[in-house]
Amino acid sequence: MSDDEGPPGRACSRPGEVAEPVRDPGLQPERTRLAWRRTTLSGTVAAVLAMKTALHGRVSVVGLVVCALCFGLWLGFLALAHHRIRVLATSAEPAALAPRHATATVLVTVALAACGAALVL
Repeated sequence: MSDDEGPPGRACSRPGEVAEPVRDPGLQPERTRLAWRRTTLSGTVAAVLAMKTALHGRVSVVGLVVCALCFGLWLGFLALAHHRIRVLATSAEPAALAPRHATATVLVTVALAACGAALVL
């Protein structure tokens, strides 16, 4: 290695300049995509079980409303997850999750958990 080269794995344009790390994504986008798929599957199972609980035995108006709310929230989460999976699959270097998508995902997940808790109680 000559004096004007930076350390391996680092991009350096001039001697003495601070080197920026070269991003090597490896399998990270694939692992993230698979994690989104697993989360979507577990959310689907939880939503189906919540709806089954709401409709088991006697059917009430409140149970139907909570069931419909769970279904709508699940569809919202499914759309957000599908969007992120598509972005991860189509780009060699996927962009970071947008703050509005991250916020929406967290809010939908918390709302689904609250609906599930309301159905169990």
